[in-house]
Amino acid sequence: MQRKVCALLMLLSVLGVAGVNAESDGDPRDPWEGFNRGVFAFNNTADEYLVQPVARGYRQVTPAIVDQGIANFFNNIGEIKNMANDLLQGKASDALVDGGRFIINTTVGVIGFFDVASYIGLKRESEDFGQTMAVWGVGPGPYLVLPFLGPSNLRDGAGQGVDSYVSVTGAVDPEAARYGMSLLDLLQVRASLLGTEGLVSGDKYTFFKDAYLQRREFLINDGQLKDDFGDEDFESFDF
Repeated sequence: MQRKVCALLMLLSVLGVAGVNAESDGDPRDPWEGFNRGVFAFNNTADEYLVQPVARGYRQVTPAIVDQGIANFFNNIGEIKNMANDLLQGKASDALVDGGRFIINTTVGVIGFFDVASYIGLKRESEDFGQTMAVWGVGPGPYLVLPFLGPSNLRDGAGQGVDSYVSVTGAVDPEAARYGMSLLDLLQVRASLLGTEGLVSGDKYTFFKDAYLQRREFLINDGQLKDDFGDEDFESFDF
């Protein structure tokens, strides 16, 4: 609840700073561009002066094998979300793969630290409730940049809230440990993206918007579209 209140207050404060008359490029997917650019500027500043320095420090002190193990651990607990959304999308065979991955990596893989399932051919797929709603026919709604969380849209933003209810991290007690795990997850993801800034070309805001929207379309269509942006989920960017 506290996190939701903080996010709402931040949204309102940024809206006041950004205003609604910012220059728009006329993109019909982005009718709230003035607001979104204000949040984007806030995220970019926070990333430059806070998140990036912490991520660099994390990278320097964390051995590569530990860093990969942390990534594997969080991917493993994310299999619960993947399995639930596969079932909601009617993809029973994919849900069985997700469940198999979770069982194998939790046991043989030492609570997910090692991704044994991938070595034996069980490929990991990322599913979320935003994709589920898209399969159900729910439109994306306007493009939306969220504080700290980055690119999204109305459908995917709502989907993140639903996914949080089936998140293993959300069930961790005490609350301080839960937030600590969430911060470690975000920090590990940001550290993995260090050095990618050189890939950005043109207007940074437009680049991330187009990259996010194309990536989401690729995921919703289960990879049937050409994907020019690799295997990272662009909702993980902190810009």
